[in-house]
Amino acid sequence: MSTRISTAEFIALIAVMFATIAFSIDAMLPALPEIARELSPDEENRAQLILTSFVAGMGIGTFFTGPLSDAFGRKPVIVVGVALYIFAAILAWASTSLETILAARVLQGIGAAAPRIVAVAVVRDLYSGRQMARIMSIAMMIFTLFPAVAPALGAGIIAFSGWRGVFVAFVVFACIMVTWMGLRLDEPLPRENRRPFRASLLWSAVQEMFRNPTVRLSIAVQTLCLGILFTMLTMVQPVYDVIFDREETFPFWFGAVALVSGTASLLNAAVVVRLGMRRLVTWALGAQIVLSGGVLFLNSMALSDMTSFALFVVWQASVFAMVGITLGNLNAIAMEPMGHIAGMAASVIGAISTVLAALIAAPIGLFFDGTLLPLTAGIFIMSVLAFLLMLQMARVEQSVTA
Repeated sequence: MSTRISTAEFIALIAVMFATIAFSIDAMLPALPEIARELSPDEENRAQLILTSFVAGMGIGTFFTGPLSDAFGRKPVIVVGVALYIFAAILAWASTSLETILAARVLQGIGAAAPRIVAVAVVRDLYSGRQMARIMSIAMMIFTLFPAVAPALGAGIIAFSGWRGVFVAFVVFACIMVTWMGLRLDEPLPRENRRPFRASLLWSAVQEMFRNPTVRLSIAVQTLCLGILFTMLTMVQPVYDVIFDREETFPFWFGAVALVSGTASLLNAAVVVRLGMRRLVTWALGAQIVLSGGVLFLNSMALSDMTSFALFVVWQASVFAMVGITLGNLNAIAMEPMGHIAGMAASVIGAISTVLAALIAAPIGLFFDGTLLPLTAGIFIMSVLAFLLMLQMARVEQSVTA
């Protein structure tokens, strides 16, 4: 650990790097109706692509940022990624068409992949095992708590300067983050431990990862958990607006839900060392099957508007809580046997899970028809599949230790 930065400050810095993604997605939510009315009035559902295009770009960038950080060091790759992120935010700010914004958001996602994915490799450089999981859980808590303020912050910026002001806020946030990292964190990957960036080495690392059944299963479950998160994020604003007529208060409801559900990551950090990562992920997914199945059933009944809204808010909190518990643990499970290729492993894991999750979430979001059915059914199915894969992981681990 660098002598310039304490463990607490290190966790805070990693959390801010993670929060780059949350801020880039959640602060855009209040802007979607205004952008849709201005740039896509005939097909307002297309505004949701502003979220999934960013996620797709992040998935693309994720595949390269880890290996590049293995070759050139962690900090230089983060700096270049942040520079691309800032350029793309300026391009989106100046856009006059939805298509240009979507292209800029893809570029912004590619740039955002650097702090998000390389941060995972940095944690693996300095920690391992359940202590790594604990660090990841605390950092992920910030990732899940940040939405408590991001939509309200976005709404405030929009009220002051319109939706374009959100992209200016992205530039300011990125500058603060990269300056903090540059001044306080020493390069965690010594030159003698770096791996040349060659296609053959990348392919060799991919093969090594997919020969490990636990890593394979962890990637598959992480894909489904991210699919659940992205599906909720792409549809939550239309749900509040169209179904429950709460567009004006959406940022505050969203923030309150995120604040409550974010405590799940804190709980995970407190118990993961004692209970283990796989067990907590399995329990969280099992609980989500029960809850999403219940919401799916109850919404087929003639409930009052107030009851339906209260039910949705509680369920939304449970989805975010599940994400807070599962993602950090799944990352730690997959990264544990890959410490010797941490950057490359973080890239492959993040790229595959993120791109596939975006491909799952985008069509579900476009199926929004003014009811909760596409959202609840999609999340229920993904929860069941992820739970079954975690049971298979348990069987694999038992066969290895037998």
